[in-house]
Amino acid sequence: MNTATHQTITIATRESPLALWQANYIRDQLMALKPDLQVELLGMTTKGDQILDSPLAKVGGKGLFVKELETALLDGRADIAVHSAKDVPMELPEGLSIRSVCQRAEPRDALVFPVTDTVQSSGLGNLPPGARVGTSSLRRQSQLRRQRPDIQCIDLRGNVNTRLRKLDGGEYDAIILAAAGLQRLGFGDRISAYLEPEDMLPAVGQGVLMIEYRDSDTALEAMLESLADTETDLRISAERAMNLRLNGGCQVPIAGHATLSGQILTLQGRVGSANGEKMLHVSEQTEASGALAHRAAIELGQRVAEKLLDQGAQRLLDLAQV
Repeated sequence: MNTATHQTITIATRESPLALWQANYIRDQLMALKPDLQVELLGMTTKGDQILDSPLAKVGGKGLFVKELETALLDGRADIAVHSAKDVPMELPEGLSIRSVCQRAEPRDALVFPVTDTVQSSGLGNLPPGARVGTSSLRRQSQLRRQRPDIQCIDLRGNVNTRLRKLDGGEYDAIILAAAGLQRLGFGDRISAYLEPEDMLPAVGQGVLMIEYRDSDTALEAMLESLADTETDLRISAERAMNLRLNGGCQVPIAGHATLSGQILTLQGRVGSANGEKMLHVSEQTEASGALAHRAAIELGQRVAEKLLDQGAQRLLDLAQV
């Protein structure tokens, strides 16, 4: 490949239906920018895809869904890798960089009932006492148990199609998934209720796509810059700065969600105990405008993290990883 002109770009991607949708979406965006561009997909299986019989929190490690893709970037088999932002570790291998691209999709979580259930859900209150709820996320489990201690949280792994099949097969009374993933795969009609941030604060980066690339490739970096959405970039910068200070990943009970109204950037951060008995919450604002907007977003994330740590977040995170 000619790195100066980029006549061909190879995208490393996981092979789940959602990951392929995301890779194809970025492929289409790149080809719209440069119609003569050839874009190829390199499908790969990650450690996170292979280990399906254990809860993610017990598997341990960071980058469960990205490491193999990063290896393909470093050894030259691929030029970029497309990730869900919530899967991307806070620290990257030397030589690689990331950026958020395109406008953020729906960031909220969604409650999904079995296809045979005719209940018109208004949220968690519709779940019956002792309901079996499927989710592999400690973040979701913590916030769910905080509101409904009676609920049984049962681990749920596999791609979106597999999870819906298990739900409809009677293994769960309901499951919680990212609304964006359901919408992207054409399952928006399966959403029984959107869970509002006050009830279920989203994961850091939820609904955002990120592209990872070799940071020596300035031509490609310039091309990716054309796909960037300024608001999404500010929001994800604040969220990831908070997560970095907390040394968190996608397998710990950390939630973070930023919104931008005019020039005011607001970040909510939440850290809970696995059983939901303890829940720390911080909300802060800053003005994010002009040349210093990105720096202001990062400082906001760091400030929220420090306040969470002052409240005892580190102990909760340590206990969650035991």
